[in-house]
Amino acid sequence: MRWGVVTFPGSNDDAQALRVVERVLGDEAIALWHKDVDLRGADCVILPGGFSYGDYLRCGAMAKFSPIMAAVVAHARRGGLVLGICNGFQILCEAGLLPGALVRNRSLSFVCDLVIARIETTATPFTASCGRGSLLTLPIKHGEGCYVADETTLAELEARDQVVFRYADAAGRVGPEANPNGSLGNIAGVCSAERNVLGLMPHPEYATERLVGGEDGLAVFRSVQSWLRDGGRSRGDEPRVQAP
Repeated sequence: MRWGVVTFPGSNDDAQALRVVERVLGDEAIALWHKDVDLRGADCVILPGGFSYGDYLRCGAMAKFSPIMAAVVAHARRGGLVLGICNGFQILCEAGLLPGALVRNRSLSFVCDLVIARIETTATPFTASCGRGSLLTLPIKHGEGCYVADETTLAELEARDQVVFRYADAAGRVGPEANPNGSLGNIAGVCSAERNVLGLMPHPEYATERLVGGEDGLAVFRSVQSWLRDGGRSRGDEPRVQAP
């Protein structure tokens, strides 16, 4: 399969994402520049972490106007896969491809640590090969990773099974002690209503090799590979959507 990795001015995790795709997954990686207007046939587009445009105005607020984003939005609207990691998550929220927003950590300090992300649903291309309730140990490194949304949006995310990851402790329990940034509902990642766009604050691309700390992040990338090999047919559970 073919992955496209977008580089914005200020991106600093794009090289790692490209490395994972090429050297760990063995797939084709396409380096995309923020001024490009063509995704060059990418099956899944990665918006990497970093500080796009220096995080001026708000994180991701300027990146959403990059020429490449028109192609990313069109790709998503067609059902193409988009994965936003950290700053990429912020960009997806600013671009309207995901609900909610990322604001300053409640501690008002930059957090760099290992966290546990509990998989809340397998009904996405990014978690279809995982088990619901599985715990992934992943690094975080952000100053504005507190996920917020209004009460109506939060209720809809829960009802539509769009919360994909939550911060949890080693026993899988969700609580304030396991929440590194104050995110509402301990939310670490959400997907779009169509389930083809995922944003998360933890960095799966930095947890793909045992030699440097673990391979838990591979679960996300391998799920995408399997989902596309199966022709876009998810092997995960059906979304737990409540009746309106």
